[in-house]
Amino acid sequence: MTLYILRRILGFLVTLLIAAAVIFLLLDLLPGDPARFILGINATPEAVAALRLQMGLDDPAIVRFSNWLFGMLRGDFGLSQTQKLPVAGLIADRMAVTLPLTIVAMIISVAIGLPLGILAARHRGKLVDTALMILAQTGVAIPNFWFGMLLTLLFAVTLRWLPPGGFTPWNEDAWASLRGLVLPSLALALPQAAILARVMRTALVDVSTQDFIRTARAKGMTFGEALWRHGVRNALLPVLTILGLQFAFLIAGTIIVENVFYLPGLGRLIFTAISERDLVLVRSATIILVLVVSFTMLVVDLAYGLVDPRIRERRA
Repeated sequence: MTLYILRRILGFLVTLLIAAAVIFLLLDLLPGDPARFILGINATPEAVAALRLQMGLDDPAIVRFSNWLFGMLRGDFGLSQTQKLPVAGLIADRMAVTLPLTIVAMIISVAIGLPLGILAARHRGKLVDTALMILAQTGVAIPNFWFGMLLTLLFAVTLRWLPPGGFTPWNEDAWASLRGLVLPSLALALPQAAILARVMRTALVDVSTQDFIRTARAKGMTFGEALWRHGVRNALLPVLTILGLQFAFLIAGTIIVENVFYLPGLGRLIFTAISERDLVLVRSATIILVLVVSFTMLVVDLAYGLVDPRIRERRA
């Protein structure tokens, strides 16, 4: 098990290094002069040259990449060129919105998707199964931002139960902050819950044909009892894969949803930084997203070994 964990951690670190190199190269190869873009077309050559010197744009690419990489290891993500504030502080403030939003959306997705998938598998081939799968297919087909607009019209405009957008800082009113995340979390979670329900249903249907289910039923268990006691755990491997991918998708999906609901999260920060061509902020915020997603996949990979010992023995 120790060797298995070490291999996964090494793969995690290599992934981060490769991702950092790709992000840096893609942004470094963008056409145009970032300094002139920040200062505007009327800037003097002297002002542009001074800003290029301040941003280190005259240094070789390998030097700039090394400075950025080792700076992040020390917790120094640089200074935002447009906001004139430390990037680490900006990212930390925005993650206080994005991470709770993603976690709440993930909880909602699991709370809805898994029970519906189990229920559909329990009533396979019946009307309940058909109705749930049609509902799930509809959920998969509808974009989350459209869900967001429908939810806003219903719960914010018509019923006036929840705020239509904006965010109250946690230190001012935690309850208001949580209420502000309900609608965007639902908008993110509902399509993912539909996918999760379909995957869980398919995995349980496959497991239900295995010998250990037939043995359990021969011992007197009903089909539902055998499926719940013995089938769910054996169906978790494909579900774990989907959960890891969904967390990554939810993190990425915040860029759209945060703009729809006017949330001051990391996704909106990246969108603004791209429009202002703040390369320092874009690089650092993007690598933070990669870090969160890669760490999630590492946790999922380690969970594989806990759920099924054969995997860690085979991959070790």
